[in-house]
Amino acid sequence: MAVAETAVDVCVVGGCGRVGLPLGIALASRGLSVVLYDIDAAAVDLVNAGRLPFAEAGAGEELTAALAAGRLTATTAASSVGLADALVVVVGTPVDEHLNPDLGAVPRALERCTEHLHDGQLVVLRSTVYPGVTALTEKLLTSKGLAVDVAFCPERIAEGKAMTELFALPQIVAARTPAALARAGRLFRHLTDTIVELQPEEAELAKLFTNTWRYIKFATANQFWMMANDFGLDFARIRHAVAYDYPRAADLPMPGFAAGPCLLKDTMQLAAFNRNNFVLGHSAMLINEGLPLYLVSRLEDRFDLAEMTVGILGMAFKGGSDDSRDSLAYKLRKILTLKARETLCTDPYVTDDRFLPLDDVLKRADLLVIAAPHAEYGRLDTDKPLVDMWGLTGQGVRV
Repeated sequence: MAVAETAVDVCVVGGCGRVGLPLGIALASRGLSVVLYDIDAAAVDLVNAGRLPFAEAGAGEELTAALAAGRLTATTAASSVGLADALVVVVGTPVDEHLNPDLGAVPRALERCTEHLHDGQLVVLRSTVYPGVTALTEKLLTSKGLAVDVAFCPERIAEGKAMTELFALPQIVAARTPAALARAGRLFRHLTDTIVELQPEEAELAKLFTNTWRYIKFATANQFWMMANDFGLDFARIRHAVAYDYPRAADLPMPGFAAGPCLLKDTMQLAAFNRNNFVLGHSAMLINEGLPLYLVSRLEDRFDLAEMTVGILGMAFKGGSDDSRDSLAYKLRKILTLKARETLCTDPYVTDDRFLPLDDVLKRADLLVIAAPHAEYGRLDTDKPLVDMWGLTGQGVRV
């Protein structure tokens, strides 16, 4: 694996993932020297070969340019963290099987490479963390005898829009000391002039509030949809009337599966932080996670599922994405496997040997369900019953 042998401006830990890689590419595009440290050897090899491990609009061209200019390299060598003036830690922060936060994800990532850290570095946490993890990290590094500056600067991008949003969105920068705050601000001003300064605990909550707010908004739309649907009314028409030239309701989403690796997880982290006294968040979880069950229940009312082949269109967790992590389409498939004669799946972006081409699914299925709002599904030419809770086809969202 390639490894930087000279000092670099930035080392991104978890640098070949969906958050770390766009950040590294963006910083390199602004003239910084960047090394991406990742334990996924296959992803490291892909990046060094100039190929993205996942789809991200606009990143491929910038990756090629950064590699050609010698400003970017990827490695599995932990020693690379010692070469950087600034270390940016971007690792997943999951909840466990009981929906409790894993407080050790970031410290574990640092533990793998602390022997290579040295005094004077800037350590930036970029992951979405449980409130207090920045302080925990500060204690860990101090216990190792390291005199480093620590900052928390949460990522704010949407997948597929990173190469736009990294430069367009304000960057939240938080640190305990003025020196660390100033260093982190200088780093992220390479991307944007708009910096919002907070204390670490404020910034940790700000990130959780952001994702939880989106999750609650989606739950509200899903609950409204179910209400209208149960009375035989088209929520899409109602929503259009509510939002039309009416700014106070413009952010009411359409219904659909609210999934992926962040929204539910961070809502549960916020609940844990508040001693599980979060009725609004837990209600949102019940609504959003229960949507596949509601959908199948309505289908059972309309169709004899036991005698039908059902085609699930789209297995990614959102439209236009190749990311299937925590997608509720898989929960839908599991339920339909029990209820329908046969269940077929397809997706134009997600690779899976179990999936079929769209044409095969359209031919074999008796009933079609759009589970991910890929734009391609808005142009379907089929005479089969089609369930479209997203409103892609413009034919209404009643089920």
